[in-house]
Amino acid sequence: MGRVVVVSTGGTIASRRQGSGYAAQADGHEVLAALTTPGTTAEVVDLFTINSAHLTTAHQLALLRTVHEVLADPTVDGVVVTHGTDTLEESAFLLDIHHHDRRPVVFTGAQRPLDDRDTDARRNLRDALLAAATLHDLGVLVAFDGLLHAARGTVKTQTLDQDAFADPSGQRIGVIRQDRVLVERHPVRSLPLALPTAAAPPRVDVVMHHCDGDPVLLRAAAAAGAQGIVLVATGAGNATGAMTRAVADAVDSGILVALTTRVAAGPVTPLYTRGGAVDLIAAGAVPAGTLRAGQARTAVLAAALASPGPAERVALLRRILTAAPAAPEARP
Repeated sequence: MGRVVVVSTGGTIASRRQGSGYAAQADGHEVLAALTTPGTTAEVVDLFTINSAHLTTAHQLALLRTVHEVLADPTVDGVVVTHGTDTLEESAFLLDIHHHDRRPVVFTGAQRPLDDRDTDARRNLRDALLAAATLHDLGVLVAFDGLLHAARGTVKTQTLDQDAFADPSGQRIGVIRQDRVLVERHPVRSLPLALPTAAAPPRVDVVMHHCDGDPVLLRAAAAAGAQGIVLVATGAGNATGAMTRAVADAVDSGILVALTTRVAAGPVTPLYTRGGAVDLIAAGAVPAGTLRAGQARTAVLAAALASPGPAERVALLRRILTAAPAAPEARP
């Protein structure tokens, strides 16, 4: 196995029982020592030790910059990020949006805590180390329960089961069996962005439509200073006329609006008027394709971080949402 660096951020894989529940407690060196065989040569960067429901954009940007700093060393073969499962899909996609390197970044975690005798953490970490040491040209990946997924589109689909991650609208990247990584397809990815330089992370909110849904929360997000809003619509991307007018007002004020759906799988598609996706898109909402709320928000966040101007942000968001099969990068 090559030279792999593990960036530790906490999560269930680093959690132990504390009173009536579990909480992240172990640092990266403890996690590696507890879950790997003696002689494992992976290096550890202890970034933070928190449960991922507590993550902020500032944490994610620190992770993004740390991984880029690690990969600045050409002798590193790959990076593993141990991460809580609650928001893993958001952090992994943010890193993938900015990943320019042939070498992989592999996220993993656990559904059962570090001190559980039946923890899945050991297998997941072993698989992630193997993938990070051997793969190229696949971007940022998620290794979980013997499966390998692309960061883009992969979400947590089970609250408790060990097979916790999948892309409901796509296929896995491969499988990990008997110390071998079998790649079944190459992921689709957008052209990577440069590292963000914004001093303060922008506010990006998520608003869900439902029966009796009205634009009160969307307008409240705009009033609170949101630079981006994700509207989680019904069906193929449908809401109401009142919501359409609120979207138009937000866009006119320079707020970046993305349109996704609360349906588990399938793309946002302009089929319906009278407040449906046809009208919402005409009002300026950018359809998020098959990306769901968390990753649609991540795309909006990345676009907002990359450019100060509303028009440029819309163009960047469309660029992030336009993906193509991954091709080898020129960098080492």
